[in-house]
Amino acid sequence: VQLQASGGGLVQAGGSLRLSCTASGLPFSNYAMGWFRRAPGRERQFVAAIKWRGGTTSYADFTEGRFTISRDNAKNIVNLLINSLKPEDTAVYFCAVDKISRRSYAPMSPAEYESWGPGTQVTVSS
Repeated sequence: VQLQASGGGLVQAGGSLRLSCTASGLPFSNYAMGWFRRAPGRERQFVAAIKWRGGTTSYADFTEGRFTISRDNAKNIVNLLINSLKPEDTAVYFCAVDKISRRSYAPMSPAEYESWGPGTQVTVSS
């Protein structure tokens, strides 16, 4: 399994970014996908997840409606739209694949994921 995240960059506070993660080497449409982030000096943190068929999503409390996860199973892509970016959103953002196919929910624990991608850096300036 290979995951490639893209779309990160340097943006001013209040701006938006759309992160994408392209997956290969697996039946993408059978697996929930998650986004996580790691800020400097902090532990990896769950951001959002989407069920294998889409529709059902999970979000961390800090996302406060600013983050939207979506997926395109025809293109093997999961996206994360981040609006109203804050300096505290600065982190490396990773996508990951659920360990279990066709899970009935969108998991939030890192332990439920595998095949982590290398991540994309998001830097928000104040």
